[in-house]
Amino acid sequence: MEHDCGHVTRDSVQSALRRAVKASGVHKRAHVHTLRHSYATHLLEDGVSLLLIQEILGHSSPRTTAVYTHLTREIREAARHPVERLMQRR
Repeated sequence: MEHDCGHVTRDSVQSALRRAVKASGVHKRAHVHTLRHSYATHLLEDGVSLLLIQEILGHSSPRTTAVYTHLTREIREAARHPVERLMQRR
């Protein structure tokens, strides 16, 4: 039997996220919007093109997408490997 509970409110989603963050032991402030930033950053870490991330997030400007993505240690490390491979070919 299916139950239609209607729409989920912004407050209920924020409340669920707050409980999840507390249960995780993470001591950073997090909002539902934080998830968009995290998602964009994880896509970038996984090698997804910034233009595709822009499309996924529905941004009209790559500048907006750049605000959503954060240069993590993993992203910086991944950028070093192609250069190192080129240097080894010499």
